[in-house]
Amino acid sequence: MNLLSIFLMTPDPSGKGGSSTTLIMMGGMILVFYFFMIRPQAKKAKDQKKFISDMQKGDKIVTIAGIHAKINKVNEDGTLEVETSPGSYIKIERSAISMEWTANVNKPVAEVKK
Repeated sequence: MNLLSIFLMTPDPSGKGGSSTTLIMMGGMILVFYFFMIRPQAKKAKDQKKFISDMQKGDKIVTIAGIHAKINKVNEDGTLEVETSPGSYIKIERSAISMEWTANVNKPVAEVKK
């Protein structure tokens, strides 16, 4: 097999190794897609599901629409009653909570240098 046939992914003129090389390259591409695209998305979805199930009364949250609120009541039907300002309550779905934005809001504030 010469170098040009490897780069062009054409079978060797002698008929040896063309299909096995193609099969190995396809397998490699599938592995790359799995490790760089599918696996991280599955891990992120698992973390989001755990985050949503661990929410409780008193947690500060941010919705995907950007509404900042505090959880007042966790309902059994997959909804939350949240307080957006003192005395204002709205009912939202658990899936409307942004994990990333909520984590940023709940980060400890760094000390100001004097």
